[in-house]
Amino acid sequence: MPANILRAKLWLLTVAFPPSKALTHKMKNAPLSGMQVGLNPFLQQLGVEILSAENGRAQLSLTLSEQHMNSWQITHGGVLMSLLDVAMAMAGRSAHPEQKGVVTVEMKTMFLQAGGGPTERLLVTGEVFHRSTTMCFCEGAITLGEQLVAKASGTFKYLRRLPPTKKNEVSQTDGSD
Repeated sequence: MPANILRAKLWLLTVAFPPSKALTHKMKNAPLSGMQVGLNPFLQQLGVEILSAENGRAQLSLTLSEQHMNSWQITHGGVLMSLLDVAMAMAGRSAHPEQKGVVTVEMKTMFLQAGGGPTERLLVTGEVFHRSTTMCFCEGAITLGEQLVAKASGTFKYLRRLPPTKKNEVSQTDGSD
């Protein structure tokens, strides 16, 4: 993977899941329940709610609105993939809380049926099925009521927080590479 792409992914990861002693402490000792995502503007804009994240499992939900729809007035596939990616990443982080974050290495998604319309609520789960010291392998699923909407599998690399450097500080503040 080219260095500039890896740096961009690391920057996005820091924005999506910034290292936080409080968050790490909560993930080690108690589920994150009923918490709105305030650490990530993208997830906050989507309206994602974290229901839990502990012991290699994560669960979140999203009440759909017009902003989540595609031109056919069903949930956009990018919204579904983002939800699966976040749920699996949170599951991976909760399985190895001493690490500072994860970055998606690979993800496969299967769309099984339409993802619902405005006002409907999606439930998203992520679970680690194998992990090593540097990688974790996860599965995720989205349901709408009793119906399975999408499934995914993903590989995530554990990361430690990089020591601050002049270049990292610039990249993290303005998004440039």
